[in-house]
Amino acid sequence: MGGTYALLTESDVDGRYAASRLVHEKGSGHYAVRLADPAVTSTGPLATPWRTAVIGDLATVTESTLVDDLAPASRIADTSWIRPGKVAWSWLDGFANAQRSLAVQQRFVDYAAAHGWPYALVDDGWKTTDWMPRLIEYARERGVGVLLWVHYTDLDTAAERAEFLPRVKKWGAAGLKIDFMDSDSQERFRWYDEILRDTAREKLLVNFHGATLPKGIQRTWPHVMTLEAVYGAEYGNVPATGLTTLPYTRNVVGSMDYTPMAFQFGTRTVSDAAELALSVVYESGFQNFAGSIRAYRDRPELERFLEQVPTVWDESRLLSGRPGEGAAFARRHGERWFLGGVRSGPAGTQEVPLDFLGGGRWLAETVRDGDDGLVRDRRVVTRHDTLSVPVAAHGGFAGLVCRAVPGRDTCDRPVARLPLTELTVRPARTEVDAGASVDVTGRFAVEEFGPAADVALSVRAPEGWTVQGGDPRAEELPTGHDLTGDWAVSVPRDAEHGNHDLVVTAEYRSPDRPGAGVLRVERTVRVFVSPPGVDYVSNLPFAAERNGWGPVERDLSNGERDAADGGPLSIRGTEYAKGLGMHAVGEVVVELDGTHRRFAATVGVDDEVGGRGGVVFEVLADGAAVATTEVLRGTDAARHLEVDVTGVRRLTLRVTDGGDGVDFDHADWADARLLT
Repeated sequence: MGGTYALLTESDVDGRYAASRLVHEKGSGHYAVRLADPAVTSTGPLATPWRTAVIGDLATVTESTLVDDLAPASRIADTSWIRPGKVAWSWLDGFANAQRSLAVQQRFVDYAAAHGWPYALVDDGWKTTDWMPRLIEYARERGVGVLLWVHYTDLDTAAERAEFLPRVKKWGAAGLKIDFMDSDSQERFRWYDEILRDTAREKLLVNFHGATLPKGIQRTWPHVMTLEAVYGAEYGNVPATGLTTLPYTRNVVGSMDYTPMAFQFGTRTVSDAAELALSVVYESGFQNFAGSIRAYRDRPELERFLEQVPTVWDESRLLSGRPGEGAAFARRHGERWFLGGVRSGPAGTQEVPLDFLGGGRWLAETVRDGDDGLVRDRRVVTRHDTLSVPVAAHGGFAGLVCRAVPGRDTCDRPVARLPLTELTVRPARTEVDAGASVDVTGRFAVEEFGPAADVALSVRAPEGWTVQGGDPRAEELPTGHDLTGDWAVSVPRDAEHGNHDLVVTAEYRSPDRPGAGVLRVERTVRVFVSPPGVDYVSNLPFAAERNGWGPVERDLSNGERDAADGGPLSIRGTEYAKGLGMHAVGEVVVELDGTHRRFAATVGVDDEVGGRGGVVFEVLADGAAVATTEVLRGTDAARHLEVDVTGVRRLTLRVTDGGDGVDFDHADWADARLLT
């Protein structure tokens, strides 16, 4: 009303009670408070949660800490292990397939180490792999902590928590992103009580996704770094009016896991400078930055600002704005002030009052949208000045203010970093006959922040295989330089059929971080030694194909989007080197022309869907069904199919949804082969 606002919420909700919400009576101006449950239960004296109202102007509302102030004090005595920070998050740059790739996750760890970000988050998909302890050790050597996604139902019993939490802690995980609680019931809050106690005992940081609103939880359990409870960036279409409402509503009551910086994903609704400003405008103990590495590197001024911006604040001030129109904040960390402003509407000029500063002269740096990307401006100011920053349509700005002293031309502080490097190998996969040879190339490049010192490349082959070619070395590789090795690897005539790995290793040191020791990175060349007299269906041309999601994959599971975006074919823990990855409803047709005797395959739902899905597999010979399975669920064992195809000219492999819809129907034709 007028310039006075009221924000209604609650505090100190735990397993004693259920959370509540406002319910509007249709056709009236009346609202009522209603619990998530019809009733709550209590075995003794009951203290109900606080119902709170923050009333005042917008500065009073946005700067309020009332919800935290009313919550119980910290239940963790030693908080020295609790460290908020910036997080490199790869989900919106590859989704589940990126989470199943050790190389992709190492790449995000490398980026974090190169820019001083303390964490990397691996999301849904990693549990179908076996390399997580290796990734955590790789990250530890580079000063980066690894956070792991886990579904709430994997931790909803005491037995599950007693097994899982110590195991990932022993690996060295820094924390968990726990997802899909999706309830405000008393039962769910009792679970929150248990998981908060158990994760604190294991010293695991927590990000609650698919979660309730913060209700003082971060004061009582300070290892909770952030919570979602927001229509965030992963939806890819949040309008500027929505972005400029959240600082006055959801983010007032606690850390908000909005996941900004996803430039490569969805529909861009605000300018680059406005997106950058969200690192200041939005408060979150974990800032899960969702950009691709390419998107970051295309925006050097953005990279530079994100290196400097913290995720916790000593003081916050609303400078200007109204819900749905704009929000500009100044937040202090130590002796530096960080500025962020975002607005909806046409281009114009943002006026930024500086009366929050102390006396004397200050250096102000602002980052705004320019004609060819982000632009940084500098000027010396006092608290009596007002910054005038040009902003684009649905635009914004970010800024940094520090004391002006002689010789200082930037507010940036040094960043502890490692060189950004990349090791690539060719080929990634190949097939050969026993007795043949494989040519392998490895290339180690220093992309940024070089040099790398004492660089060495080598290749490791299975026992009995021979390697020709030297192992190259370089005393120093500056930025923009690389070291390449070429090897010829001979396969023994008696080599076992199936997959074999050639491992290319790069070792190097960082002169700027001698304490890091020798750093190693490995890439694998997967060599499949073919048996005689076998034609794998994945090697044959398809006369026709269709698939429920994405293309039919050859020798990979279904990735649902692009070609070759799947993971290893895996059914009930067994991986297969060859086969087809489909998604119901799908099929492939291959021309045989009567040249084969038998078709065989092992079929089932791929492990990547976590026990979900239900699929029927059918084999058709010249249009007639010759083999059909029952509905195979994600929890069922693999089935072996073998049929006579003598004289058959067209073979069709089909998967259907089994009558229960196509969700999670990732169907594997593992080892699908034709015998001559």
